[in-house]
Formats: sequence, structure tokens, C-alpha cells
Amino acid sequence: MAVNDELDPELAALLGGFSASQDETPIDLDVMLGINQEEESGGEKAAEVNLDAESFPQITKRFADEPINAFDQPLAYYKESISNTGESGTRLHNTMQKYIAATDAKDKGVFRQQLIPLLWEILHSVARQITGTPPEPKRFLLRYGILHPQLLSAEQRALFSKIIIENDYDLPVYYVDEWFSAVGGGKLRNSTSDETKVAKAAENDHQRQLLEKAVGKTEGIKKLLKDKTMERMRKDSVLREALEIILQRNPSRRVPDANECYSERQRGYFSIFQDALVSLLKIDREMASMYKELSQVEYEMVALRAKVAVEKEAVGVNVKAVDAEFETIRQMTKMSVGRQGNHFPILTKEYFHSGANEIGTRENVIAQLAWIESIDPGVFCRMYRNKLNRIVPYVVLLPNYGDTGVCWEPFDRYNRATSRARIAIPMYPKNLQTAVFSAVADLRWQVAKEKAAYYWMEEGLTGYYYQWFTEKKLKGDIKEAFIDDYITWITKESEGVQKLDKELRGIFWRYVPFAQPIKEKLKTRSFAYQELYQRDVNRSMSDGY
Repeated sequence: MAVNDELDPELAALLGGFSASQDETPIDLDVMLGINQEEESGGEKAAEVNLDAESFPQITKRFADEPINAFDQPLAYYKESISNTGESGTRLHNTMQKYIAATDAKDKGVFRQQLIPLLWEILHSVARQITGTPPEPKRFLLRYGILHPQLLSAEQRALFSKIIIENDYDLPVYYVDEWFSAVGGGKLRNSTSDETKVAKAAENDHQRQLLEKAVGKTEGIKKLLKDKTMERMRKDSVLREALEIILQRNPSRRVPDANECYSERQRGYFSIFQDALVSLLKIDREMASMYKELSQVEYEMVALRAKVAVEKEAVGVNVKAVDAEFETIRQMTKMSVGRQGNHFPILTKEYFHSGANEIGTRENVIAQLAWIESIDPGVFCRMYRNKLNRIVPYVVLLPNYGDTGVCWEPFDRYNRATSRARIAIPMYPKNLQTAVFSAVADLRWQVAKEKAAYYWMEEGLTGYYYQWFTEKKLKGDIKEAFIDDYITWITKESEGVQKLDKELRGIFWRYVPFAQPIKEKLKTRSFAYQELYQRDVNRSMSDGY
């Protein structure tokens, strides 16, 4: 197939008046579209679960002080972004010329539809090359959807050049390029979802799953040991106080060199002292059992880590894992955009209209997640052995024009103790807050549903919501209805604006409770919240809460 050596002059003019002479060399498609090179190095390090963290860090800086220069040479950027993509790159280059040169709206629409599958082919090819330290154009093509900087305005290029590149917060919030790098490098396991069939290297993945389960169990036991240690310290304080009071001696008024008998108060502390000793012995037995279990699990982890390391060294970058994950991410993108949305997978000035605080950057999304948690403090919490653990989900930032966030995995089925959920959030929505809230609401629903299992229509949050939904004879998808109601709950009801049905408000108050300060504030706003607050008080005084 004959391929032009230079960028078409019409394309150059339409992209902003630059020409091939602005770059050192013209586009050489024979070199640019060579055979795929699969990186051998690993990906990003997966953020480990920190069960001791109680909140998100405060975001002090949203953008970098100094811009990067990755977009300063648009032609060189474009050449590099689609290099080593073979025939797909050739067809994309030619179709892109026709699309930009088209003046008739109908023709432009036709070329746009032809571009979409070609662009996905290119993105898939680049995803296979992304492990290690990829060139910035490939990295940003996946991360932001920027194929050619001249498809954006100068102001937009300046905005993207100041987005902070590295993850300075040690949180599991990933751009797509980081996500593929982590999966391909073996730092993260493949996603599992109903929408995609995950291809796996069976034995290696089985060992990794066992290792993840053991790691999760280890973290859970360590957290329990810390909690038991704190409980023991509290009992120690009770024991010391009781002993100090019991050892107090009052001289007898009637008999010299003798003491009075124990007072009623001192006699009462004998039972407190005895109860504290019994509790301490019980805690000690529980901790001994936990330490024994921890030793066994850690012994298993040593062997599993050795097996995984050997197998990883043998296979290098797991391209099949990247292929499978790419299909999952593509499906999440479709769900995020919706049937009627804009499915064009690259960034252009005609579609991108977000401001600095409206882009789904890592910093902006973390700030939104922190705000949600300040209202719904249990949103990222999960129970393990009667202890509530705060586990921040994996967040993947999708470079698309969707308006809806998605949760595709509430937790790892092999590690329910400490595994992270997986949610995806579009980077260029009309309203970033709504996009983040919808992902979190989806997570809320799925965790509650998995917890209730076969009884999800009868028990807990999903059960009571389902019963209310059917009693009201409402139509449509029940999860979508819940997501809308959750957003109303967080944004309106938390401010005292009564938008929900009275019965539904009671369900959310019980199963999606506000932070206590918000409850205290709302009880003074109206009788509706005061009544709900009083129910909390009544339940706390009974055994049924």
C-alpha cells in the first residue's frame, strides 16, 4: 500500500496552519507504523490498602506550577502517538485527513463514524506498548485522549500541559495508561465483569489470586490485632483505676494502727476489677489465635510470592491481560457515555468544553470523593469479623465525554476482607460532581446487594428500597432510580431540602446515614428530621440497633 510521506497540506492548514517544515523531518509512515514492540518492564505499583487511614488527604494543589512541553511540537507528537501501530495507523491517518477536510456535515458524519473503530484499534495497540516508560505522546493519547495537539485550542493545550502527571497522594486513583501499565506489569489483577470475558494465563493468575487473598487476610488480621491492642489498653486503664481505688486505705477512728473496712464504692470496684481481668484474658486468647493464624498466612505468602515472581519473570509483560483489560475499559466507556452520548474516543475542541475544575483529573476526583465521604462516612466502609474497615476503591479515570460514573466490581470475590472495589469516572462530563456521585452510588448499591446475597430484595438497603420501589409501582431500572435518589440524598437532603418521599427518606437515614454533625444540624431544621433523629436515639437504647 502506497503511503504519503508528508502530512497532507489541507490537513496541515485545517489543523492550524502548520506544515511539515515546522518539524525536523516529514512524517515517514513506513517507520512510524512499524511492528508492535511489547515492553518488557513492569507497570505502576499498586497502592496497598491502608486500613488505618481515616480520610482522604487535603488537596492543596490542583495543577502544576510549571507546564510540560509535550504539546509544543504537534506534528512530532502526532507521529509518535500512532507509531508502531501498523496498518491501523495508516488507515487512521488517511481517514483523519478526509474527516478534517470535509466541509459537508453529512460527509463529516460519515468519516466520523469510520474514525471511531479505527481510533479504538489505535488505542488498543498503544495500550499494549504502555508498560515501562512509554513516550509522552502515547502516554497522553491513552490518558487524555489527545491524538493531535492541534485538534485542541491553544488555551486547552495550556490547560492540559499543567495537569499534575504523577500520583503524589499514594491513593488508588489511576489514569488509563497507569491502569494498563499496572495490569500488564502484574501489579494489579485483571478485572472481572459480566460484560467481558477475561482471558487469563490460568496457573499464574490462580497463584496471584491466592496471593491476593492471603494479603487481604493478613491485612485484616493486622487491623484486628491493632483494634484488640487498643481494646486491651482501655481495659488496662479500667484495671489501674479500679486497683488504685481498691488500694486506698482510711485509718480507723476507733482502733489505732488499723484501717477501716472497704467502702461501698470500693466493694463495687472489685467486680469491675474482676470483669476487666476476665476481659483481658479473653482478649489475650483472641490475640494468640490471631497471631497463630497470621504466622500461617505469612508462611503461605512467602511460597506464593516466590511462585508468582518466577512465573512473572517467565512471561514478562502479560499482553493477554492488557487485551482483556482493554475490553473491560472499553465496555466501561460505553456504559459511562450511554447510548445517546458522544462516543468519539479522542479529545477535540469541538466537543471539549470543560473548565479547569470540571475535568476529571486525579486531584479534582479525590476532592469530590473526600466531599462525599464527609457527608456519607460509611460509603467506603466494609465489615470484616465485626470490624468496620475503610477501604478506598480503585478509581479509573476514563478520557471520554460520558456523564455517568460506573462501578463494575464491588470487591474481589477471592478477597472480600480487604480488596478494593473498582469504579470508573469519565474525565469530561457535563458535571463532574454528578459523574463521581453516580459511581459512588453504584458502589453503594452493589456492595449492599452482594452483602444481602439471595435476600437482596428483602433485607438491608437494597431490600427496603426494592420494597418501596415496587409498592410505589415505579417503572424503569431500579439501580438507576437508586443512583438518582442517592444523589438527591447527598446534594439536597444533606442541606435540609426535602426532596425525597417520606418513607424513602427514612430508609436512607437508616442505611445511608449522614455524618453525625449533619444529623445534629438537620434535627433543628424540621420535624421530619427531628423524628428520624429520635428514632436513632430509641434504637441506640435498644438491642436492635
